[in-house]
Amino acid sequence: MSEWFRMTLGDFVDLQRGHDLPSGRRVPGTVPVVGSGGITGWHNEAKVSGPGVTLGRAANLGVPTLVQGDFWPLNTTLYVTNFRGNSVRFVYHLFQVLDLGGFNSGSVQPMLNRNYIKSFPIRVPGRAEQAAIAEVLRSLDEKIAVNERIASTADALARTHYERERCGLVGQTERLDRLARVVVGGTPSRANPDFWNQGTVNWINSGKANEFRVTEPSELITEAGLAGSSVKMMPPGATLIGITGATMGQTSRLEITAGGSQNVAGVWSEDPALNDWLFYDIQARVADLTKHASGGAQQHINKKIITDLDCVVPDAPKLDEWHRTTAPLLARVAHALVENRTLATLRNALLPQLMSGRLRVKDADTAENAEGTVEEHV
Repeated sequence: MSEWFRMTLGDFVDLQRGHDLPSGRRVPGTVPVVGSGGITGWHNEAKVSGPGVTLGRAANLGVPTLVQGDFWPLNTTLYVTNFRGNSVRFVYHLFQVLDLGGFNSGSVQPMLNRNYIKSFPIRVPGRAEQAAIAEVLRSLDEKIAVNERIASTADALARTHYERERCGLVGQTERLDRLARVVVGGTPSRANPDFWNQGTVNWINSGKANEFRVTEPSELITEAGLAGSSVKMMPPGATLIGITGATMGQTSRLEITAGGSQNVAGVWSEDPALNDWLFYDIQARVADLTKHASGGAQQHINKKIITDLDCVVPDAPKLDEWHRTTAPLLARVAHALVENRTLATLRNALLPQLMSGRLRVKDADTAENAEGTVEEHV
């Protein structure tokens, strides 16, 4: 096994503040513009050759972004100007586990100052073990990315089949509450620990409506929390609709059994074919929901707006035919995302162990580029 070395962050890599690039000065192109939260836009000119790593400097303090190609780092970031022979991906993963949020040097706005973090103590292995660790984590990240592309492609194909079938339907509308069940949920009292502590019931908030598919809960509540609140349980296949504030009009598909908050509505049918059709039909009709929203600063879609939505549905034979084509695609989406949940759990468990040296990649001293096997090191 290679030796691990103690040093400071300033000895390990060089950091520099990013560069101004107001939106009005950006020219459409293929170069990513990277801010404190990741890629925020595109430009026709690069400021830095990739691959590279940025850190959130203003907001998201210390949160890293890995950029594979050339890029433009904004002044809301710090970026690595010299990796000093270290593995780029290892540097990225190291920043993932470092807690730099306490180095806030701003008085009004949070700010990460590179001079404040230069003396931050770290412990890192030699280049060969860096590469081996990075390869283990890279293989997991890339498999997750492949699954995301598979899910996105399968979903796009299913949507195309929906749109093609939908074009042939004229005047065949039905009010949504005559086709499916519509519920609005609730939130158990936060003041009652019996509703939350050691919960086993999946519960989701409205932020989940922003997700491609919901494969895990926001939090867990107890059976007492479920019974003592207006939370409604929803089955896999339900369409979720954000009905308040920032997520109003956002939709997602539920892939688990879960209850929802008062800021999310759920729609589902007992018929799997109709359930799948309604998922795409509701997505296509979001504008018809949001145009009836009420409220001032906090816009809201009430339940009646959803139940009154006129949906277009094929007759039973055509719906069954459409479903025979799309069901395998939707099953592929669900399979890819469930697998990603397992892979992400594994990666998140391995990350701090590998980056601290508590787990070691076998034969890292001689394997510059190998997935390797992981063994415990105490």
